[in-house]
Amino acid sequence: MSQLKLPAFDRRSFLQAAASATLGAMLVSAARAQKRDWSGQNPTRYPDPDLVVLDDRCKKYFIGNTPILRLHTGTLWAEGCAWNGSGQYLVWSDIPNDRQLRWLNEDGHVSVFRKPAGYSNGNTFDYQGRQISFEHGNRRVVRYEYDGKTTILADKYSGKPLNAPNDGIVHPDGAVWFTDPGYGILLDYEGHKADLELKEAIYRIDPSGKIEKMADDIYKPNGICFSPDYKKLYVADTGASHYKDAPKNIKVWDVVDAKKLANGREF
Repeated sequence: MSQLKLPAFDRRSFLQAAASATLGAMLVSAARAQKRDWSGQNPTRYPDPDLVVLDDRCKKYFIGNTPILRLHTGTLWAEGCAWNGSGQYLVWSDIPNDRQLRWLNEDGHVSVFRKPAGYSNGNTFDYQGRQISFEHGNRRVVRYEYDGKTTILADKYSGKPLNAPNDGIVHPDGAVWFTDPGYGILLDYEGHKADLELKEAIYRIDPSGKIEKMADDIYKPNGICFSPDYKKLYVADTGASHYKDAPKNIKVWDVVDAKKLANGREF
């Protein structure tokens, strides 16, 4: 029996074909979807027509009987959402307004949670439920204690001020990993304009308080997360915003002994 021969695809052709297929799927979905009604009404049918799975590997995470809900409007720049499972509330930053907002799951109420907030960008919670914020304005990483006091976790590296910490995540060993691309000091809009004194980089704050640079082979490290087993670290590189030759990609590293990175590559 003769075998069917398929046409060969180079990488560029493959990516173009994949992009066309994805766009086609999105257009078909848009054509079928009802116009979104944000008045609070649930969709007339499930699954919500605006929920689209573009990668079959993600289908197992799809919850078909859950609608998209708009929680709040009125922020100038909503960033850094963080969920507190114990308190059942969502915190996020409104950077230009120098405040943090909180949405309560109990009644859906949104209120100002913290103002001023150091022009915070990213937020997260550690394994003790304490909020950690990454501030543009004060160029530092802080932790809010149970009694309301603020602990500065990092504001300098090698004697120089951090650029403008952006986003971060906590490892089970208690270390805080964060990105420092410097966006927050480029303009007064989201912080205070200043010159970058450090190369854009990814850092780790040890539970002892020591800060170490993990990697700087990246243009503008932005969003950051670990794999579920904490053996890989993923970081979005948004350097194309300011560097002509920068890729628009996500990088991944192997995490070695929970304290080092190796084998950085495009994800």
